[in-house]
Amino acid sequence: MEADNSTLDAAFWITSAAILGLLMLSAFFSGSETALTAASRGKLRAAVDKGSRGAKTALRITEDNERLIGSVLLGNNLVNILATSLATAILTRAFGESGVALATLVMTLLVLIFAEVLPKTYAITNPETAASRVSPVIALVVKVFSPVVEVVRVLVRGVLSLFGVKTDPDSHILAVREEIAGALQLGHSEGVVEKEDRDRILGALDLADRTVEEIMLHRSGIEMINADSEPQDILQQCLESSHTRLPVYRDDPENIIGVIHAKDLLRAMYKIIGDADVARDALKGFQITNVAMKPYFVPDTTALDEQMRQFLRRRTHFALVVDEYGSLQGLITLEDILEEIVGEITDEFDPHGEHQVQKAEDGHYWIDGAMTIRDFNRATDWNLPDEEANTVAGLVIHEAQTIPTVGQVFSFHGFRFEVMARENNRITQLKIRPL
Repeated sequence: MEADNSTLDAAFWITSAAILGLLMLSAFFSGSETALTAASRGKLRAAVDKGSRGAKTALRITEDNERLIGSVLLGNNLVNILATSLATAILTRAFGESGVALATLVMTLLVLIFAEVLPKTYAITNPETAASRVSPVIALVVKVFSPVVEVVRVLVRGVLSLFGVKTDPDSHILAVREEIAGALQLGHSEGVVEKEDRDRILGALDLADRTVEEIMLHRSGIEMINADSEPQDILQQCLESSHTRLPVYRDDPENIIGVIHAKDLLRAMYKIIGDADVARDALKGFQITNVAMKPYFVPDTTALDEQMRQFLRRRTHFALVVDEYGSLQGLITLEDILEEIVGEITDEFDPHGEHQVQKAEDGHYWIDGAMTIRDFNRATDWNLPDEEANTVAGLVIHEAQTIPTVGQVFSFHGFRFEVMARENNRITQLKIRPL
């Protein structure tokens, strides 16, 4: 009888030690899963550049998240089920049929506290460090369990396909751009990222999704030079203009024949004049077309990042925008694109140097109707939609389905719009506030 008791005691303690070891393995798998999935690949890449082998392994195994998670979950479930089975066996032997319920209760508490919450809490506090430490062992686990995981993967996709769900093994849960944008928005809401920093980075990320049509200067606002004007009039127009580059047309403003740079014009005229006494007579034969540069036309559907590359490649800062029929729509400069990243760029010669958004004491915003919706949203942190129009005035006209008159008030998208000034068919000033 004493021998039986000693055998029972020995089996009990051996089994208990095995359960403890399995719980430790379960904690390892749970913490590893959290660390490897929560670790920033950008921070891991930085650690690799500093010579961390663990970070290099972590970066490699996280390239295939589906295989990684499948292997870790397989190992985790194996040790959890085995630990629960052993606990049920020894507690049933000790307490009879009630040992099953007792084993369920005890193992649930042990697994929840020591194999799930505790390791995952530790891993989430510093995921990159934890991922670097566990990656060598997890890489071995992934290699060992890879055949089983592949079978499970095929089976899972087969079941999902029965319900019409298609999976892409190369897809990521979040694209890099969306992940960066989300992190910036979250950081700004928590006060970690400044609004200006957020706007600059988001502006750079959005260049590929926006076209020159959205930010170009409309043709109604383009200042042009008539090639048939008197040389003195051309010189005076260039001197009075706030722009250094002006399009040159002949007969019809649609017929752009060149682009003149103020410095080239002054240099050419100075060379002709020579003697101040015969300056007026010398300029009579001046032809601006001999000085003007060849115009550079771009389609209105060109993406901003592509247009910026073209500007840099061609070493020019000025382009005329045309539609699919070749009609002039506006002009765009390199400065316009840079302003989408860094915000408004003004100098002492800019007539629109004043901020276009003015906030009144009553909470209303007074704005120029030609202000783009994107610029207004950046200035106010509002979310006016820009799918149907580029400017705030265009949005009002689109929603009103008519050309509003001064004093008319509209309410849409959660905001109140009041038309304060109008010039011909163009809304020049608006007053806006949230409803």
